[in-house]
This record gives sequence, C-alpha cells and structure tokens, in this order.
Amino acid sequence: MELFVTKNSPYARLTRALLHELGINDRVPVTLAETRTENSPYYAVNPSGRVPYLVCDDGIGFEESDLIGEYLCALCNSDLWAFPDGDEGLELRRLHGLCRSYLDGLSVWLREAARPVDAQFATLIAHERARARRLTTLWEHEIESPLMQGPLNRTQMTLFCALEIEQLLPGFDWRTGHPNLLAWYERQSLRPSFSKTARGTL
Repeated sequence: MELFVTKNSPYARLTRALLHELGINDRVPVTLAETRTENSPYYAVNPSGRVPYLVCDDGIGFEESDLIGEYLCALCNSDLWAFPDGDEGLELRRLHGLCRSYLDGLSVWLREAARPVDAQFATLIAHERARARRLTTLWEHEIESPLMQGPLNRTQMTLFCALEIEQLLPGFDWRTGHPNLLAWYERQSLRPSFSKTARGTL
C-alpha cells in the first residue's frame, strides 16, 4: 500500500495518525503529492487530485479519510473507526456530523486564506469564521460527552485534527474562553500518533 498526502491537509493528517494507532505506519509508505499544480504527475495516480489517497496492493485506490479509515480498520480487525450499535452509536454519529462540519468549514477557510490577499473572497472567510466561532462554543460543551472523554474513536481524532488547523490559520482562535476544549486537546496532544504526525514531521 501507499498513502499520498500533503503537508497541510488535516484529512491527510488524520489518516497518518490512524496508521500509527493501528501500528502499521512502518508498512505503509507515505508520499507527498503535488496538488493544485497543472500537469502534476500525481493526477495520473488520483485524477481528482485530492488527498489523502490510499493505493492498495492490487492497485485499487481509496479517496476520502473516513472511507480510508474504514478500510484500514477492517484490514487490521480494529473497531476504532466503527460506530457502536444502539443509542450510543447514534449519539457518536451525531457528534461526528458536528465534527465534520467543523473540520470541513475550517478547511474551506484555510484554502481561501491561502490565496493572494487581493483574490480572497472576504464574504466567504467571514462566513466560515462565524461558523467556526459557533461550533467552537458548541464543542466547549459537547467535549464533556463520555464518548469524547472515553476510549479513542474516529470523532475524537477528527476533532483533534480540526483544532490543529490553528497552526495554519492565525485568525482561528479556539483556545480563548474554552477551557474544557483546551484541557481535552492538551491531553490528546500527548498521544504518540499525534505527536509523531505533527506539522513538520513528514
């Protein structure tokens, strides 16, 4: 297998951290993909040009971090990416939906902020900044859920990677006024899977 990533993609970071959690990071080479570049060789690997992208031993490719996570966990007989049955599973799905909205909105903001200042869409940035502010306030409460405080799951990993976008997006201040979220983040940051995939480690 081979995993294609970019340095700043939070979705790629999520998948790289999962490789460590599953103990297969030394079996799956991680390759930097050249994206958003005309005629990049990477487009012959993945025509969409998106990351992360996992190429399996048989040449079949998987795109999208949640799908890649499901595949890798099935391969390793791990339930890390699974949703439990019953009410607990429904609640974790609800939290995961909120988490993906948080991550997806921040990613839109990050991509727009990376454009030249005179080409940025100010209305879009303002919209995503406001969305992030509302969801940060919501997560200050939701982080107290037993599902976010208990054993590691895909939603916890996704949330951590969303919060780490602050390193690339100076306007994203989630720490101020959110002690519960900050305490949770600081505990999670000690996990080897996150520390070994921190920005600049690739």
